[in-house]
This record gives sequence, structure tokens and C-alpha cells, in this order.
Amino acid sequence: MRILLVGNGGREHALLWKLHRDAPHADIFVTRPNGGMIPHCVGVGIDPTDVEALSGWAAAQRIDLTVVGPEAPLAAGIVDRFRSKGLPVFGPTREAARIESSKAFAKELMLDAGVPTAEHRTFTNLAGAETYLRERGAPIVVKASGLAAGKGAVVCGTVEEALDAARSMLDDLSFGEAGREVVVEDFMEGEELSIFAVSDGTHPLLLLPSQDHKRVGDGDTGPNTGGMGAYAPVSIATPEILHEARTRVFEPTLRALADQGCAFEGLLYAGLMHTDDGLKVVEFNCRFGDPETQAVLPLMESSLLELMLTVAEGGSLSGRAARWREGAAVTTVVASGGYPGSYEKGKAIHVPGGLESDGLTVFHAGTAVDAGGRLVTSGGRVLAVTALGADVPEAADRSREAAAAITFAGAFFRSDIGWRERARSSLP
Repeated sequence: MRILLVGNGGREHALLWKLHRDAPHADIFVTRPNGGMIPHCVGVGIDPTDVEALSGWAAAQRIDLTVVGPEAPLAAGIVDRFRSKGLPVFGPTREAARIESSKAFAKELMLDAGVPTAEHRTFTNLAGAETYLRERGAPIVVKASGLAAGKGAVVCGTVEEALDAARSMLDDLSFGEAGREVVVEDFMEGEELSIFAVSDGTHPLLLLPSQDHKRVGDGDTGPNTGGMGAYAPVSIATPEILHEARTRVFEPTLRALADQGCAFEGLLYAGLMHTDDGLKVVEFNCRFGDPETQAVLPLMESSLLELMLTVAEGGSLSGRAARWREGAAVTTVVASGGYPGSYEKGKAIHVPGGLESDGLTVFHAGTAVDAGGRLVTSGGRVLAVTALGADVPEAADRSREAAAAITFAGAFFRSDIGWRERARSSLP
């Protein structure tokens, strides 16, 4: 079997890791692989967003399945182009991917479908946003409507902070085109959950819930990032909560998309807030989350590849389920000094020999191999260290200790990934 994996970050390294386990003899090709992926795949020197070149290459190479990792190629219509050439591909169409590429579209879709989410308004002009923010008060959330690499949501504790965020997006274009339209929504109190669902357009097959840690610092302090770590499973995600997620979030959302003529086939990610009033949607993504993927996939015993092939070939997931191993997984992200702001690249990385084992994996994200053959940093989030354990506290200890053993100039990580679960486990 010949598989093309589009993307080269931490999420894609985890997908590569899982695909190798599901199909050990498959030939797997990756677009511009990072330093950790290079030994385990065949590199393809095409940018992940070059839809036309990739579709032509895949057709010429007789690729059996293409798996699209990042949101940008999906928003650019890679699935539409591959399908037009009769190439099996896992991911949503450009129209369906608007559930992530336009937060304004996603909010209106939820409103029409009756999917619970925060009260919101959408603005393209600063004056209207400022008036609404002063009327609504704080705390409040200001979001760039477009794709902003997971950094476009600003939680504001005061009206002045919210006004600054709106000005930065709408006037200063701090997020470029992604911020020409902003969504202002009420702040929601509660605990977040990340739930992935493999979808055939009608049936959502829910994967193991996880929890991301967005803030850069211990104790959930500092600015939002693309994610500083994650863990799975999450004890608050009871069978009742999962039923609520399926029936009040995923199923009506899939029906609404299908009714608009853009059935969602691929991986639908729901970022949810567990509030006193039940689950509410924080955001949808049209692909696997990062770093949640690095925590969820190591616990998956059944084949992800089979599910992806079924969807890519137009089959049904009705009656299908995934199997999970006992225990827990915790992922700690090791980042470059300065992240999520500016940071330097090209720092030599040292990963101790023998650090990885059957229960500990280092997924690469922002790494490269330089001209001298050294593994060096090439991004803000550099590595994701995933450890397995009997429970979250044990897995967290192993993950943190392994992260501390990895060195490069300016390296830092959060030492408290999974802190909520640890606190719950210590209750009498």
C-alpha cells in the first residue's frame, strides 16, 4: 500500500507513527518531513499547500490513500482537487472545512442547528466591535475568524484588553487576513474537553476524549499558544457526557453541513466547554488537533487506517467503534525560548540515547536536520514527549522527566500537564 501524508508537524509525526503500526509494510510518503520523520518515511519535496502539484504527484505515483494533516491545505481545497482526479483522500472539502477556516461561518451554522455555544457577534469594522465590547463588558473573548495557527483567540479580562485585541486584529492586522473579520463571544466558565470524531458525512465515530493546555505557563498563565501539552483520557468525560457530545454537538452539526451541500467526511474536532449548563462548543477544527493527537493515538489499539480508508472510499462507519488500551497518556511540549512570540531557530537538539521506549515516544514538530547532519530547532513547538502510565499522574511524571532530559538552548516546557486530573485523583 502507498500512503501520502500531507503535513510535517507534531500531529503528522503522530499520524505517521500510527499508520506504521496499522500497516507495517506500507510505503509512506510525507511532504517535506521534519527531522524526526525523515528516518521513517520517503520525503516529497512539495509544499503541503501546493494542491495542484501534490495531486499531480499522487496521481503519477498511484497513491492508494492521502491523509491530510493541517488545516491550510484543507481550506485551500486539496480534497476537492484529489477527488476530481479520482484519488482516495481523507479529509473534508473546502466548503466543509469552513467550519474551521471561518469562525463566523461555524457560529452561524451552530446557531441554525441548535448546537450550544457562547453568545456572539461578528464584526468587520472596529467601531461596531468597540461599541459591542463596551456594552457587553468583560471577561470576553475576541477571536480572529480565519486560520491563525491556534493563536487567534484572546481571552480578555477587561474591556480595555478586549478593545486592544480588536484593534490589533481589525486595524493592525496582527493576524493578517485571518483577522479582517472577528468574532466576539461571551466568556464561558468550565473545563475544556477535546473530542475527535471520524465522520463519513453522517455517522460520527468518537475517539478518546483528551484535554489540551493552551496557555504558555504553569497554572494556565500567559498567552494562548498552539498547545503546550495534552492528556487522555479525561475522567469528566463520562458515558453521559459522550452521549451529549454525540447527540447535541456532532450529529446536528453533521446534519447541518450535509443540508448545506457540504457533507463533512474526515476528522471533525470539537473543542468543548463543560459548563454548569452542559456542553458548549468553543470551536470546531476540520482536522486532528495538535498536541491532542500525540496523546490520543498511542492509546488506540484498533486501526485508524481502516477507518480512514472507509471514509476516503465513500463507505459507512455505522456500527463501527475504536478499541483503546488501559491506562493514560500525557504529552509535554518542549518549546523554543520566546514562544509564542519571536524565537530563534537552528539550535542543536540533544535527545538522550535510549530515552524512547515502548511506553515513551518523542514526536517531532519544529525540527530539521542541518547541512552538518545535526538535529536542530525549526519552530516554536519543537518536540512533544508522550508517556504512557497506569493513570494520568504516573504518565505525567514520566513525560515531564523525559522532557527535562532533552536539551537545546532556550528549551522550556510546562511542568504541570494533567494538573486537573492529578488534583481529582488526590481527592478523598
